[in-house]
Order: sequence, then C-alpha cells, then structure tokens
Amino acid sequence: MDFLGILFIALVVPVASFVGTVAGFGESTLLIPLVSLVLPFPQTLLLVGILHWFGDVWQLALFRKGIDWRLIALFGIPGIAFSFAGASLTFQVPQAVLLRILGGLIIAYVLVLAAKPDLKLPATNSTAAAGGALSGFTSGLFGIGGPVRGAFLQAFGLDKAVYLATLGAVGLAIDSIRLPTYFAGGTRLGIGLAWWLFLFVPLSLAGAVLARLTVDRLPRDRFRLVVAIALLVVGVKFLLFPG
Repeated sequence: MDFLGILFIALVVPVASFVGTVAGFGESTLLIPLVSLVLPFPQTLLLVGILHWFGDVWQLALFRKGIDWRLIALFGIPGIAFSFAGASLTFQVPQAVLLRILGGLIIAYVLVLAAKPDLKLPATNSTAAAGGALSGFTSGLFGIGGPVRGAFLQAFGLDKAVYLATLGAVGLAIDSIRLPTYFAGGTRLGIGLAWWLFLFVPLSLAGAVLARLTVDRLPRDRFRLVVAIALLVVGVKFLLFPG
C-alpha cells in the first residue's frame, strides 16, 4: 500500500473515532466506506474491525460508570451468536445490496422518529434481544452494526453514559467473535499494513478522548439530535452510494 493511502487512513481514523463516539454508532460506520476507497473490501473489514475493537475498549473505559449489565447481556448474547453467522457469510453476499437495504431501514426509522418523536420501539427484553441479534449479524456480515444497536438502544431512554457504555460493551463482545472468523476465512492485513496499527490505534484513542470531553457538554436533547442526524446521513450514504 502506498504512503498516500496510509496518510488518508491516518487522517480519517481520529475523525471517525470522534464522530462515531459522540453520535453513538461507532467508528466503523464511517471508516468502512472511507477505507474501502484505498483497500480491498476484505482487508477493509479486518483493519476497521481491529480499530473498532480498540474503539469499543476506549468507549467502555471512558464511560464505564454507565455500564448496564442487564442490557449488555440481553444485547450481547444473541449478538455474539449472530455475529459469527454474519461473518461466515461475509464474502458470499453482494455487499452493495445489503448496504442499500440497511440504508433504507435506517432512513425509515429516522423519518418515523421525526414525524412522531414520541414513538419508539418498546423497551422490552425482546427488543433488546432482537437489536443484539440484528446488529451482531450486520456487524459480522459487512462490518457495521452500530446504527442498528443505536436505533434499538434509543428505545430504552438511556442517559448518555449508559448509552455509550452499553454500545461499547456489546460491540466489544461482537467484535471479539467476528474478527477471528474473518481471520479463519483467510483474510490478512499483510505485514506492511499491520505495522501501521501502531499509528492508527493511538489516533483512534485520541478521537475517543476528544469525544469524551465533548459529549459531556451536550444537553440530552441535543445529544439525541446528533444521533438522529448521524443515522440519517449514514442511511442516505448507504442507500445511494453503497460502494
């Protein structure tokens, strides 16, 4: 990989980490479409997956006071199982088709929230389990599950710290399953690209720390607005430009 490609990734990693943490959907939602511009898709999935794993660690550590173990279990257990299933199918399904479907679902969800702001999914165990399963499957299949987790978690009306800590913990569990599945399927970064993780990982941490300092200053309503706008932008991107 040439130096310009490395420089591009180094520039977008902290930005994606910051935006993904503040919005609550994780850095991979932005990194997958950006990194895929300079890397083959299988390598993109593995590289971004590794960075997202570290991002989960940062998010869990920075917002650990908001951990909700019950929600983590309800989301995480089905998420782990379906993450393995999705990762096993990663390279057998057309990615553009899946991203367009996901984009359409995200847009529909945000528009419904805009039209009826008081409408939300029921805050039940079934909602949590379904959210975990769906986000685990989409995470494994094409590396992006944060928007789905965010959409389902909003049903529970969580405080910022609880919301972000729960996202980080569930994401960590799911990523810990899907990454070995990619590796077992034959995907490798290559030694040259792997060495650059020593730069990319600290940059990811820097973006997360900046987000931690910023998100505390956001009022609850404004925080939810940021999440909704971010989900809408991501949905439009996937629907119109899935490549």
